Amino acid sequence: MKKQSILSRLMEYAGNFQFLTYSSWLLSALSALIALVPYWYIWCIIYDILNVYPDFEKAQSLPHYGLMAVLFALLSMLIYTAALMCSHIAAFRIASNIRSISMHHIAALPLGFTESFGSGKLRKIVNESSAATETYLAHQLPDKAGAIATPCGLLILLLVFDWRLGLLSLVPVALGFLIMMNMTGKEMQRKMKEYQNALDAMSNEAVEYVRGIPIVKTFGQTIFSFKRFKATIDNYEKWVIAYTKQLRLPMMFYTTAVNGVFAFLIAAALLFTKNGVSNEFLLNLLFYIIITPIISVTLTKIMFMSEDKLIVSDALSRIDSVLDLQPLAEPSHSQKPMDASVELSHIRFSYDQKHDVIKDISLRIEPGQTVAFVGPSGGGKSTLANIISRFYDPQHGSVKIGGVDVKEIKKEDLMNTISFVFQNSRLIKASILDNVRLGKPDASEEEVLDALKAAQCMDIIEKFPDGIHTVIGTKGVYLSGGEQQRIAIARAMLKNTPVIILDEATAYSDPDNENQIQKAFEILAKNKTVIMIAHRLSTVANTDHIYVLADGRIVESGNRDSLCKKNGLFAKMWNDYQSSVQWKVKKEA
Repeated sequence: MKKQSILSRLMEYAGNFQFLTYSSWLLSALSALIALVPYWYIWCIIYDILNVYPDFEKAQSLPHYGLMAVLFALLSMLIYTAALMCSHIAAFRIASNIRSISMHHIAALPLGFTESFGSGKLRKIVNESSAATETYLAHQLPDKAGAIATPCGLLILLLVFDWRLGLLSLVPVALGFLIMMNMTGKEMQRKMKEYQNALDAMSNEAVEYVRGIPIVKTFGQTIFSFKRFKATIDNYEKWVIAYTKQLRLPMMFYTTAVNGVFAFLIAAALLFTKNGVSNEFLLNLLFYIIITPIISVTLTKIMFMSEDKLIVSDALSRIDSVLDLQPLAEPSHSQKPMDASVELSHIRFSYDQKHDVIKDISLRIEPGQTVAFVGPSGGGKSTLANIISRFYDPQHGSVKIGGVDVKEIKKEDLMNTISFVFQNSRLIKASILDNVRLGKPDASEEEVLDALKAAQCMDIIEKFPDGIHTVIGTKGVYLSGGEQQRIAIARAMLKNTPVIILDEATAYSDPDNENQIQKAFEILAKNKTVIMIAHRLSTVANTDHIYVLADGRIVESGNRDSLCKKNGLFAKMWNDYQSSVQWKVKKEA
């Protein structure tokens, strides 16, 4: 299948604004041709001056020629302004449509896919890639139309007065064009992709670094403590320096060629005037000296347009890398879970299709049961929870909720069956009321208040004059990690789903907040199936069943007492935990 051009791709997002893009090209080309007319009047002015020299009073037409030159210059500017107005309206609409389509698609993707991209990289793709198309459409394409029209008009002007000087003026143009083609070919396209990759990596790691600044400051560390971020900076520096050195000589030759028209004209003047100089030749030579700088300006514009085209091509490929991701298959008819049971059968999962993170796990959680996933970091606990909530689909095996395969449950119905509280719950910049209402958009204020009370959040509400209408993130209103967790739990309570997943929900809580969160959990878990992921073993001590995961497998299972008697991995983890709780600093005598 024939590959679509960049322009045809962009026009897919233009809708009814395509005609404005095409109109901007016509107006820009017309403006470029009209902009050459004043040079004709300049030639007429020089012609009259040379003909009447030294009696300049006879040059009666000079004011007329000057006025006409100014009028055509102004007309060219007005038409070009109209061209830019058309192109900007179309460009803004196309960029807006790209952002809208991208964000709607991202919202439809499973959370696991969007997390694998990284927030910094996704932000850069959506914002900066669409912005690159905006610049290209608003400025580069109209200028390209003008840059194509200008040489056509120039060619006529250069050849109509003295074809010999005209052809000599085109020699450096041809040299500059050949050098430019060498700089903006396939090699440049590959380099541009490498450049954008380096920027993406640095942007993504920068976001992670900024998030970790509190830790860096707490422990008095520097940027070097974030090796990956430092590595991306070093890689970008290395790439830019090598790329600059590679283009140094071609750019020097190009600049010399396009600005070397005067050298050819001077050589021609010396050659053609060996037997004397005529007024006509002097007039033409002066005219060519005045008009030939347009050639270098036009060629430079074309060169930068070629570079911008490569940037837009890369931007579209990055947008496609997001749009090509397919949402998980949705059933035509959604089946309703019969109860709140969760059953996993021979689950295998890999992020890279090479190394299994989950290795043949089977388990069943009864309705109303509270279970815990514990084990060493990297054992597969969070991945298993993500598979249950269908953030990912396993490569092998099945996940059933209420006896129904999750693949047979529509996304909306599945999200109304499962709630989750993450270890790093995020609140949006909105009121506490609106943050909690995310769990149930049509909830009344009374329902929200009931959920906040059950989540032990009233001490948070009471410290703000505006109560639940307090907007988080403005006027110094910020919540601690533990307070944010309690708001997130209130959101889950309002949603009131039969299955709840708690992923390290007390990870960022101080002792006081953890106590409040535990009280909220007791209320939240009533008559519900609860899956807890925890490193703090105190939070899972009273659960109905504990699954110990290591290296993607369930190595032990049972309640706390039975697991401690086995003297296995859980017993060791429990003993280590108990020792850490009882540890105290011993004072010197």
